[in-house]
Amino acid sequence: MDKYSESLDLVMLVDDDDTTNYLNERLLKDMQVAKKIVVMKNGREAIDYLKTAASGTSDLKSPDLIFLDIKMPVMDGFSFLDAYQQEGLDVTDQVIILMLTSSASFYDLERLRNYKKVKKHFSKALTKHDVREIMREYFATR
Repeated sequence: MDKYSESLDLVMLVDDDDTTNYLNERLLKDMQVAKKIVVMKNGREAIDYLKTAASGTSDLKSPDLIFLDIKMPVMDGFSFLDAYQQEGLDVTDQVIILMLTSSASFYDLERLRNYKKVKKHFSKALTKHDVREIMREYFATR
């Protein structure tokens, strides 16, 4: 079992697929990556959460890491990224955003290059290898 000396405070999963959310949440809990994991079913829910957390008017914390699906109803991953920038949520945070996809088209992957906040993309569902790589690459200094 993996145990990180400094687990993250909060990881956010943004995906409309219940099975993917279940598998990813279970893996992250088993690997003790974060103290808390929140699941949002679409980009709009996630933006609303992040705006509330950033406002400081609630007990909600901003996540350390966001796993974002590309294709979702209501607000997809690209619309989320646009809103994230437009709302100014990307200015001061230290959030790492990683995309999750089951069918990454060349067009989608090229489009992701326009978003500096997106560090990488992974295929669904996450694996232990993926999580170890993410923790080593983005959170080793914690």
